[in-house]
This record gives sequence, C-alpha cells and structure tokens, in this order.
Amino acid sequence: MKLYYKPGACSLASHIILNEVGERFALESVDTASRRTASGADYLRINPKGKVPALELEGEVLTEGPAILQFIADRKGRRDLAPEPGGMARARLLEVLNFTGTELHVAFGPLFNPASDEASKAAARKAVSAKLDWLESRLGDGRSYLTGSDFTVADAYAFVVANWANFTGIDLSAWPKLSGFMQRVAERPSVQASLRAEGLA
Repeated sequence: MKLYYKPGACSLASHIILNEVGERFALESVDTASRRTASGADYLRINPKGKVPALELEGEVLTEGPAILQFIADRKGRRDLAPEPGGMARARLLEVLNFTGTELHVAFGPLFNPASDEASKAAARKAVSAKLDWLESRLGDGRSYLTGSDFTVADAYAFVVANWANFTGIDLSAWPKLSGFMQRVAERPSVQASLRAEGLA
C-alpha cells in the first residue's frame, strides 16, 4: 500500500488515519505543480486528476480523500472511526466529511491562489470564518469531536483543513471550542507521527 501525498495538504488526513489504524504503508510525495512524484514518476499516470491523496493497493488506485478515509476505516473494521453504514451515525460522519470537502476546503482556495488580490483574500477569510462558525457550533454541546465522543475520519479531515487557518492569517482563538478540538486532535500519536513524517513537526 502506498499513499501519494503533499506535505500539509488534505492528504495529511489519510496519512493520519493510516497511522491511526496501524496500517503498514509507503509514502511518496507529489509536486502537484510539476505533476511529478518524488521518484520522478509522472503523477498523471497514477492519478489523472493530478490531485492528492491517492492510495495505491492491490493493483488499483483510489482517489478522493473522503473515499480513502472511509475505505481505510472500513477495511480495518474500525467502527469508532467510521460507524456502520445505513445508520444516522454514518450519515452524520458523511455530513461533516462533505461539509469539510465542499464548503471549508473550497473556501480556503483563494487564500492559496497566487493570483488572488487582497479583496479576494479578504472575502475568502470572511467565507472561511463562516464555515468555522459551523464547526464551532457542532462542538457547542461539549462533545469532544465533531460527531460525538469518538475521534473519526471526519475529525481528521476537518482538523487538517481548519489548520490551514494558521497559514492564512486567520486566528483560530476566535473559536474557543474549535481551538480545543484542534489541540485534542493534534496531541494524538497518529497525528504527531504523520506531522513528523511530512516534515511539519
């Protein structure tokens, strides 16, 4: 099994969950600008979308972070990380995964685009703040994680994307419950191991 990743990108969530379940895997970084892997391979031959993450195993390549996260948890039977399909608990997990991918992740886009002017970046920070408000509200009842008491694959993804605030001029201290969540997730051994492996800690 091999995970194709870019340090600090959304692929970090898949890296965290691979470590969380104790999976044995190889890592290969990708330069998404040149579309080359660390070994010099043409990444578009591996993933024609040109994005990370991609998970290679058993002669297949699986793409899209939320799909990879659920696959890893389901493969290992880790119902704490991804509840049984068909119930409300799994639906809530999907709710947070989809929100993170289609709302929060997308809102950060202009802040990483070198072509964005200051007005565009200011609008993006406002949009991101509104998304962080929703995450804060999820934690408003005192729960430890976004869907309840268990750390899930949705928490890994939300943690990685929300952490981009630290690189884009957004102070997470404005969201105290979310800040506490970020600290709890950051302290997990799987997260620390993944950050070290990607040169981020």
